[in-house]
Amino acid sequence: MSSLQVRELPEDIYYQLKKTAEQEHRSLAQQAVAILAKGLKVSSSPKERRLALLQKITQATVFDSETFGTTPEALIREDRDR
Repeated sequence: MSSLQVRELPEDIYYQLKKTAEQEHRSLAQQAVAILAKGLKVSSSPKERRLALLQKITQATVFDSETFGTTPEALIREDRDR
């Protein structure tokens, strides 16, 4: 996971961040990530990320012999015979 260091953060922003972090029972770093994610309209929730990944998987094209002109078994056999 990447990290970010913020320099010259105005004190009023720092204290507001600290106050909201305490109210949300989060660390300063967790609160900063939550606020950035909300501002960027990006989900930081693990549950939401998992749901999005599952939807992507279920919408993925399934391997079919018509698309590739052969079956998975034939591809495995061809690879083993090399």
